[in-house]
This record gives sequence, structure tokens and C-alpha cells, in this order.
Amino acid sequence: MSDAIKHECGISVIRLLKPLEYYKKKYGTAFYGVNKMYLMMEKQHNRGQDGAGFASIKLDVAPGERYMSRVRSCEQQPIQDIFAQINDRINSTLAKHPDHGDDVAWQKKNIPYIGEVLLGHVRYGTFGKNSIESVHPFLRQNNWMHRNLIVAGNFNMTNVDELFDNLVQLGQHPKEMADTVTVMEKIGHFLDDAVAKLYKQIKKEGYTKQEASPLIAERLKLNKILKRAAKNWDGGYAMAGLLGHGDAFVLRDPAGIRPAYYYQDDEVVVVASERPAIQTVFNVKYEDVIELDPGHAIIIKKNGSFSIKEILPPVERKACSFERIYFSRGSDKEIYQERKELGKLLFPQILKAIDHDIKNTVFSYIPNTAETSFFGMVKEAQNYLNKRKEEQILSIGSKITSEELHSILEIRPRIEKVAIKDAKLRTFITQDSSRDDLVTHVYDISYGSVKKGDNLVIIDDSIVRGTTLKRSILRILDRLSPKKIIVVSSAPQIRYPDCYGIDMAKLEDFVAFKAALALHQERLTMNVVDDIYEKCLQQVSSKDSEVINYVKEFYAPFTPEEISRKIGELLSPDDIKAEVQIIYQTIDNLHLACPKNLGDWYFTGDYPTPGGNKVVNRAFINFYEGKNERAY
Repeated sequence: MSDAIKHECGISVIRLLKPLEYYKKKYGTAFYGVNKMYLMMEKQHNRGQDGAGFASIKLDVAPGERYMSRVRSCEQQPIQDIFAQINDRINSTLAKHPDHGDDVAWQKKNIPYIGEVLLGHVRYGTFGKNSIESVHPFLRQNNWMHRNLIVAGNFNMTNVDELFDNLVQLGQHPKEMADTVTVMEKIGHFLDDAVAKLYKQIKKEGYTKQEASPLIAERLKLNKILKRAAKNWDGGYAMAGLLGHGDAFVLRDPAGIRPAYYYQDDEVVVVASERPAIQTVFNVKYEDVIELDPGHAIIIKKNGSFSIKEILPPVERKACSFERIYFSRGSDKEIYQERKELGKLLFPQILKAIDHDIKNTVFSYIPNTAETSFFGMVKEAQNYLNKRKEEQILSIGSKITSEELHSILEIRPRIEKVAIKDAKLRTFITQDSSRDDLVTHVYDISYGSVKKGDNLVIIDDSIVRGTTLKRSILRILDRLSPKKIIVVSSAPQIRYPDCYGIDMAKLEDFVAFKAALALHQERLTMNVVDDIYEKCLQQVSSKDSEVINYVKEFYAPFTPEEISRKIGELLSPDDIKAEVQIIYQTIDNLHLACPKNLGDWYFTGDYPTPGGNKVVNRAFINFYEGKNERAY
């Protein structure tokens, strides 16, 4: 994506089902779990580069011994940083006690981090400060082992104010109004309540206070706690948590907005945000890694028992399609095919834009993440040409000469690497005065890859803001002297904010919104904009439970093609010589390419939760009133 946007976080949970001695004997190290977690986090590094965190719990330790460990970092390379800290601690301890190098029991007692239950997190900050206090996992401590709670997730809640008020009504005093805090404290409240009730019940049965502790761990019903805690959550989430005594859970939202996958055998249970991470790190087959159903939770008890429980009734599945287009790694078997299909389905529009002149057209892509869609686009171009060649040859028949045959077969799609991103330069320079000049040098071009007068087709994952296109890419591509530059987006037009984890919060940031606004101004229909504002205001002040997305009316007067043409005008620099055309994926083709992941609210405005409609209306109010702030 040429316009960098911050997005998804990634989670990893590893539960070792055997004693640490088992892994030492089979794999040569008691640090097997730590090593695997390092790999799991690195394989999901694409999901978060603002911070990383790791937590572990040791099972069955004696009172007075440390059983929980956590380390977090918001350094430039956070995963490397936290595991460097872990390795330094392990190595320094072993260096002081070289005679315990093979003593697993001693290592577990004296070295932190080498527990049986592990939680990892990589973070992309959707908003707020990227300070260490914002980095997961979060820890809620208590002197009762069962009440200790460690939480990390890939999520965003739309109703933080409501959740905050719920906590206040319960008598709590949350330290801040943030979804991470409110979610953890909500789970913690019902965890405390469940532990207190079990303690009282077990005491009535005649057990001593000391005997009650293991019985609480055994009888605690995590699924009931999660049902009570998540009852009013509105958002997209894959939430992972560890309890101090060793229980673990991963909960997915009822619409399946955020992804979660798991694998289980007799040695380990592992959960992650992406399937290929599990496949690669544990060397297992595609079909062995299972997607967690929406509204369900994986529950792993201290004794190692594994179960999946329905926590909230699943609603219509709206798994995030942006995962397939851009966020998740393309090494997933399904995602790889879907991205190729996205490129393939764009070809008819491309063919029309180049007036069927493939001979004088160069095909390429920007950035590297668009490469898979590019393959699909080129393959369809080859299919088209093969059909044309066949028709030509058959029309000539047996009279065809060698020269004619060679001339027909010679035509093939022209593929070039026309632009290369300079990894040493970064596009998010904060000073606007210096950014414009710097951003023009982010990409280098391959001079001579395009002949003067050629069409140049460039495929991108998505065109969100269009800033980098206008300031940099189109200008440098124009240096190649093409007749026409056609920028193709494998995703449809992004028209609406996302409020479930992606950093796309303000309507006025989207080039599709700017284009529609420009069309309203040109056609003297700004009264529509005024009417939408009034409707949004009434919706915000109304207590009606049904929330309507009135911003759909903003785009309704225009066809997608009209908006795309206007986007092409808005993104064309004044000094560019080539004609610029923008082509977007259609909604129908998106669903055709990604049939299992129909979450498309950023394209269609069809939000899967009521909170989404509230957010988009609030975002329009902010735009209309000139408030440069988020709507959630």
C-alpha cells in the first residue's frame, strides 16, 4: 500500500502440555516455549512494529517463588529488544550457576520467562501515544494467584465510554478511559466475583483456606466469566488472557471481524492471528490449523484440558476483507489465491482503459505487497492474449506463414519493475515543510523500462488517501514519458472510517470522500451535505436503539466510476504530462474473490455492529464542524 496506514495487532498464545523436562529431553532445551514464541512473534511482525510484549506463567510453583513474568518494549525493533532482554537474563543467571545448565527444575525455579503458559503480542498503535504504558500485555495484579490477569489483544471497542461508565457503576475507579483498561477491568471484576463466590462455597464444604486455592483453580468457569464480561462489548476483537494459576483463553468477536487460528496436539496448544505463523513455526499442515469460530473462546485449563465454548451468539460473519487484501501475510494458502483473484478480476476494466492495446502497455506494481495481485492480473492478460492468438491462427488456417505465426506468438504482456522503494527512506516525516521534497525520493524508477508513448498500468493494494501517489509516485512515473498512467487498486474505494482496529478514522482523510465532496460542490448539491449533518446530529442526541449510517447518502448521487474519475483529477499533479486514470475493484468482485471474508464496511458503510454506525455519523459531524479528531 503506497499510503502507509497503521493497523492490526498480532497475538500468540502457547500452552505447553508436557513438563519442561519433556522438551529438554526431546528438543534439547527447557526454553522450547520461549524460542517458539520468539518465532511466532517474528512471523507476525508485519502486524505490529510500534511495540511488542511477552508474558509467561509457571505452573505449580511454591509460595514465595515468582510465577509471572512480563517484558515489553517500544524500541525501534521491539521484538528483538524484548528477547535480547530475556536472553540476557537467562544467560547471566546460567553463567553464575554453570552447574545447573541441565537442571530443568532449578531453571524453572530461578530463571524468569520459562513457564508453561506464554502470551506474545505485537502492536500497531491505532491512536494515542506509543509509550511503554500502551504496549500489551496488560497486567492486573493481586496477591491471590487466581485473580492475577494478563491480557493482550487485537481489538478496538466502539463504546469505550459506555464500558467505562459500567465500571464506575460497579464501584470501580478506572485509571483512564481506554478500551484496553476497560476490557481488562471488566474481565477482572467478574473474575474477582467468581473467585470470591467459589471461596465462600468451598469453605462451606469444610475445606481450609489453604486447601481452597487448588479447588478454586479447578472449578473456575472461564466461559461464564467471559460471558458476563463481554456482554456489552461493541467492536472487533481477538482477546487473549492468562490467569495467574495457569488458565488461558482466547475470545473472538461474534462477527469474526478480527482473525484467530489454533492448532493442538499432545505437546502444545497454540493460537495466533495468522495461520501461516503456526504452520511455519510448528511445521504443521494447512488443514491442521483451525479457525476459531466467531463468538467462541478457546479455554485451556491449568490441568491442560482444552475446550471451545460459545461466549456470545454469533451474528452474520463479517471477517475483515482488508486482512485478505493487505494486512495478513500472503503466505497463507487461501489469501495467496484470493489476492491473485483480485488482480484477475480487475483485468476487464484495465483492458477497457488501455483500449485493448496490450502491445503498447507495460504492467507493473507498487508496493511489494501488491505483487500477488499483480500475478493474477498478468495471468489474466496472458489468458486474454492466448485466446486472441488462437482466434487469429484459426482464422488464417493452414495458409499461415512462419513469419505470421511468429508475429502472432511474439505478443505477450510486457512486465517491468518500474518503481523500487528505497527502504532507507521513510514516508512519515512529520514536518510538512520538508516532507514534500523528501517523499519524492522514496521511490526510484527503472529508466528505460517504458517506451515513450506507452500505457503504464500500476497495481496497488489500495488507494486510501492518495497522498504518496500525488506527491511522489505519479511524478516519478511521469519521468518515463508514458502516454497514460493507469493506477489500479485491488481494493474498492475506501469511503468510511474503520473503528475495529485499523487506523482509518477521519472521513476527510479519504480521497474518495474528497472526490465526492468536490462533485457535490461542482453540481451545487451541498444542501445534501447540510441535510446529512442535521440527520447525524439528531441521531447522536436520539435515544433510539436503531442507528442508521446517514453518510451513505453522501455518496449515493454518484456512480463509483464518477468518483474514480474525480479521484484521478484530484491526484494528478499540475505539472504531470501523462493522462492519469484510477481504477478501483468493484464490491461484487471483492466478494467473489474473498467469499469467506465479507467484512466490507470501509467500502460499503455496512457496519457489523451498532457502534460502527455511531462512529461514522460522529465522524461526519467532526468533518462538518471542522474538528480534527477521532470519532471513537
